[in-house]
This record gives sequence, structure tokens and C-alpha cells, in this order.
Amino acid sequence: MKIRNVGATLVVVVGASVTALAVSGIISKEPVPPAIAEASLWSPKPLAPPRIAETSSVRPALAQPDGTFESRPVPLLPVSFADTSLPSVEPPLMTWSREIASGETLDAVLSDAGLGASDRAEIALAIGAEYDLRRLRPGHSVTLVSTRDGNPHRVELAVEDGVRIEAVFGEQLAARVLEPDPEIVTFAGEAVIESSIFAALDTADIPARFAVDLAQMLGGTVDFRRDLAGGETMRLLWREARDGTQRIGQPELAFAALDIDGSLYELVWRDDGSGRATIYVDGEVLRVFAQPVEGARLSSVFGRRTHPVYGNVRMHTGVDFAAARGTPVQATAPGRVSFIGRRGGYGRVVEIAHGSDTLTRYAHLSAVPDGLTQGQRVMAGDTIGRVGATGTATGPNLHYEVLVNGRPTDPLSDGRLAEAAEREADDTAALKRLTEARSLLAERLSSEFAQTTTERL
Repeated sequence: MKIRNVGATLVVVVGASVTALAVSGIISKEPVPPAIAEASLWSPKPLAPPRIAETSSVRPALAQPDGTFESRPVPLLPVSFADTSLPSVEPPLMTWSREIASGETLDAVLSDAGLGASDRAEIALAIGAEYDLRRLRPGHSVTLVSTRDGNPHRVELAVEDGVRIEAVFGEQLAARVLEPDPEIVTFAGEAVIESSIFAALDTADIPARFAVDLAQMLGGTVDFRRDLAGGETMRLLWREARDGTQRIGQPELAFAALDIDGSLYELVWRDDGSGRATIYVDGEVLRVFAQPVEGARLSSVFGRRTHPVYGNVRMHTGVDFAAARGTPVQATAPGRVSFIGRRGGYGRVVEIAHGSDTLTRYAHLSAVPDGLTQGQRVMAGDTIGRVGATGTATGPNLHYEVLVNGRPTDPLSDGRLAEAAEREADDTAALKRLTEARSLLAERLSSEFAQTTTERL
């Protein structure tokens, strides 16, 4: 039964297929539209053969008549190599620094830095060749730069006035002295005296050491204890040597003006390093004075005191100026050298006669200029020796005396030297210096005021 059904199905399918073929044949005999017929005839144009460019770097193998091919080497393109050398890399360094304590040696400081005995000895030898290590004092500093494995790379000793002694390790340990190249800067300031000149300067942030210079210059003219009532105005102009923000050495006074009891006292210092100053009262020259040691600290005054060596109370016949060994000592007034040599506890001494009755004595000197001879004429400000500690002295200082008819007189109050120096002054030049100093002071004070006002705003 199933076979009959399958056969009937096949007969139906075959009949349907024959009928479809007959119908399609009839349809295909219908005419084709011309546009379609034309489009059916189109074909793309043949492509042009590729052109091969000749190059100097690549050539095809050429066929020989016998059918073999010749192979030619292909030249390599030139290659430029960049500079691939690596920059030198400095090893990482470590820095250690500290100041020298009182009584401490360079070896002790380097030992504290962790250096071995051989390195310490080598460094001390190199630096000692450039600087006398016996002159080390508190405030000097040592800086050690070393590699991370502890090997020293550089050692620097910083001493006074911005001077540094540097020792650098290499194939050999080399040392050199580095001197600063300072810039001279001028400053101005104003202070009001309430209790003392020293306190007034300190309050106004002006170097308080200028109180010594003012006391020395005006000591024989003004009695500061009696004449100062309080409220007096003081204006100063000074110079400082600067290496960047660091001050080199001590500041130097250039001009000072002080109103006392209705009178205007003015002082103008020369800029030639002599320490010589002219004193004016109400615009007229009063006297000329040259201090014996420029910028020194007055460490002991005239009168009875406890002797620093012997411990008993005795008369101090002069004044002492504490200063570094070798600081120039200058004549305070014109005169003639009457003595060069040694006098017991005074040590090495130079004495200068100023007329028939006045003599100045400069004691404890470390040296005297080779060209200075007895009987030689000297002027105020001339160098006649160097600060030292010869004779009975506790340290480097100048003991300065003024003797009148053989009797010691207070150098800060006696006027005879000032009168001798005044005869040397040229009033025209002195008044010109005063005018220039006043103008510079006014200019600098205006500049300082404007700068301070701007900072406050």
C-alpha cells in the first residue's frame, strides 16, 4: 500500500516539472529590450602590463644565451649609527658639615666625620700647606663630601672673611685656596637713642659695633653720659663686602650724623681703608682723627682695672683694641718715629713723637714694616705695624697709649692729637666730602624707606 502511494507521488512531481519547463521555454522566446542587450555585450578593457623601474640597488637576474641566469649581489643600503655612548654618571655623594668647637683640631673634626687615620693625615697635610691650622677657631667649619661607600671625595675648610681651603681627592690629593669676590654694598639706617648708643643701634638692626667707633671719635668732644638726654636721632651710612647674601669681614662706617643738645655732629670716614675720619660740628671742620686699628673692638679702656695676667688691680695706661693677629696698625696723627724695638711687657713697640710734648705708643706688635725707620716722618693713617701678642698679653691686641710730657693720658679724651691732625686737613676737600656724604645718606635712606614700605604693602 505504501509502495503505491510513493509511485503516485513521483508521477505528480515529474508531471509538474515537465509543465514548468514548457512554460519557461515559451517565456524565453519573448524579444529582449535593446538597452539590456547592449549592456550585456560590454566587457572591461585589458590591463596594461606593469612597468618595472630601474634602481641602482636591486636588479633582476639576467638570462644568458645558454639559458642560465647570472646572479649579481645586491648592494647593502648604508646604515648610519647614532651616537649611542652613554653620559658619564657621577657617583652619588653624601655631605657632612659642622663648625669647629673651642680648642678642637682639624684631625678631631675629621675623625668625628668617620675618616680613617691615613685619610685624616693626608687631608691635614694638604690643607696645612695652604693655611696655618694653628689659627683654627670657633666659627670655622669643615665640610666633607664623600661617596656612599665612605671614600672621601672633597674636604673644605671655611675660615674668616669667606675664604675657603678645598682639598680634592683624585690621582693625587690637591688643595687650593678659594678667595671670595665680594661686592661692596652701601647701607643706611636711622636710630633714636633712649638709653645708650649701643642699644639704639641694636634696636634699629644697625651693627652695634659702630658704638665703639663713635665713642672713640667723639670721646674727647662729647660726654655721652652727661650730654645725652634721650630722644636724640642718629643717622648712619656704612659699607659691607657681600658675597651673595653672606657678609665678608666687618662692616665699615662711612658717615654718621648725631644731633646732641642743639648741635649737629657729623663724621666722614675716608674710603681708602686708612680709618681716618673728619669730625664736623654744624658743618665746620672740628678735627681729623685716624683710629689705630680699623674696625677693632675696644676691649679695655684707660684707668684702674684688674690686670688680666697678674690678677691685681693696677693702672691701665692706655686702651686695648682686640683684633686678629696681623691686622694693620696705623698712626693716629702725623709725627716722627722716635723708637722701634722691645720694651719689657709691652713686647714689640713703635713710638711716634707729635711735637715736643706728645707721644703715641703702639705695643704688643707682631711685626713692623721693613721700610719703617727711626726718625722717619709718618702721616695719619700710615701703617706702622701689625697686631700681635708679644710681651705680656692674653691674646692678639693693640695696646695704644698717649703720653703728654711723659704722663699717660686717656687717648679717647685728649685733644692734642686731633689738633695735630687738623693742621693736616684741607678744609675745601673736607667740606666737599661732607656734602657728598650727606647726599648719599639722603638717597640711601629714601631707598630703604621705599623698600620697607613696599614690603609692608
